[in-house]
Amino acid sequence: MLATGSSTKDRIMEFVFVVPRKALFPECYPHGFTRFGDGLGEDAFHGIVEEHGFFVERAYAERTPSLKQVIPYTIVTRDGEVFLLRRNANGGESRLFNKLSIGVGGHINPVDLPTDGEARRNPIPAATRREVAEEELEIIGTFGVQAAGILNDDSNPVGAVHVGLVQVLTVDGTVAVRETDQLEGRFVSLAEIESLLDGDANLETWSSLLIPHLSHLVPGILASSPS
Repeated sequence: MLATGSSTKDRIMEFVFVVPRKALFPECYPHGFTRFGDGLGEDAFHGIVEEHGFFVERAYAERTPSLKQVIPYTIVTRDGEVFLLRRNANGGESRLFNKLSIGVGGHINPVDLPTDGEARRNPIPAATRREVAEEELEIIGTFGVQAAGILNDDSNPVGAVHVGLVQVLTVDGTVAVRETDQLEGRFVSLAEIESLLDGDANLETWSSLLIPHLSHLVPGILASSPS
C-alpha cells in the first residue's frame, strides 16, 4: 500500500484508526480484492467501521493482527488511464522505497473524524480527501469518488494488520504530485500497467492484487488497451 511518508521516530505517538478483525471478518479471511456485493455490501462495511472502529497508537496496531488498520486506497483515473506512482528514497517510509503503486492511501488519523456531533461518525471520506487531494496530489478540476470493495492480504506481516477500502477517483482536470522530491507520478494505460505486472516491476503487493481487476473498476479503461 502507498502510505504517507513518515519515519519510525515521527510516528511513535501517531494514532491510527482500526477495526477488530472479528468484526470485519467474522467467518473467514478473504484474500485479495473483494468487490462490494460479493458477500459484503458497501453499507455493511461502513456500518462496521462506524460501530466498531476506534483509534490506537500506531506502534501497537502494527504488532496486533487482531486489529485491522483501515486504509482508504484510491485509484486515480482520467480518460481511461490510471495514475501510476513511485516513491523515491526521500519518501520517508523505507518499506515503500522505489515501489510502484496504482493506489494513493494512508492511515486514518483522529483529525479525520467528523465534528458535526453525529453519534455515528465515519472518518473515511475526510481521510481520503486529506491523503489524495491535500497531501499526496494536487488536483485542478473536479473529481468524484466511488467505493469499489475491500483489499485484504494476510500473507505477510504488513498486510496482516491492514485492510484497504478500494476506491476509484475519477478526475476531470489535471493531476500532479505535490512533493516531487519524494514522489513521482504519471497517467498510464491499462496495457502499460499489465506489462508491469507481467514483468519484473517493483509493484506494491496491493497494487499487484488489484491490477487484474482494473478493467472492471475503472470507467473506460478498456479504450486505452490494445484491441
